[in-house]
Amino acid sequence: MSQYSQLDSVRLLATLPHPCGYLDDREATTVFVDPQIPVDQPLYSRLSELGFRRSGNYLYRPQCTDCQACIPARVPVELFVPNRAQRRCWRRNRDLDVFHRYDIDTGEHYDLYARYIEERHADGEMYPPSREQFRSFLNNAWGTTRYLEFRARGELLATAVTDVLTGGVSAIYTFYDPDEIKRGLGSYSILYQIEWARRLGLPSLYLGYWIAACQKMAYKSQFQPLEILQGGRWTLKSDGAQP
Repeated sequence: MSQYSQLDSVRLLATLPHPCGYLDDREATTVFVDPQIPVDQPLYSRLSELGFRRSGNYLYRPQCTDCQACIPARVPVELFVPNRAQRRCWRRNRDLDVFHRYDIDTGEHYDLYARYIEERHADGEMYPPSREQFRSFLNNAWGTTRYLEFRARGELLATAVTDVLTGGVSAIYTFYDPDEIKRGLGSYSILYQIEWARRLGLPSLYLGYWIAACQKMAYKSQFQPLEILQGGRWTLKSDGAQP
């Protein structure tokens, strides 16, 4: 059964072809759920099973004519075993306190976000940062969002934006202090979310799209085993294998 045949009641809209944000020589087309359709946690969860992601209040997935490089990926948390580097990362950050919040619309969080974008992603679509962009992109969507604060001696070092679904936890975005590069806060936030999903009794941590030819996505394949969605089915990806 085609995965889209399960979406008969959901109206999908498509963008015109536009330059791909990940592969320089490609054009991309994106389909997204009609923003007029009411979304709740069950619908959002079902769409995530089908490879959709969230950006602000938009649920989308790539639908490119000549390219299938964007592969939905998730970690089956009960099967995950950290490698040596990940165990070191976990120990390196054991001094951090983690707080779960329902809102981060504060000057402290925005200032950290703006520093992160300016110093780590000045060549990306989110530069320059703005308060409106911060609010719309990282909002609390449909009551599913939790914000995980990572603090050392009270100082905010990182924030992970995470959605809790019926079939897993979805890692939306993490931003952190660019001066704390040695901590590996991006990796640590994923390790924490894997453990959190396990404690919640949820089977998966959704990581978004894995693109074999995109170096920015390479970190996702470090979390093994990794499940990928191809041909409408989630299957385990062997370490190092290409889709």
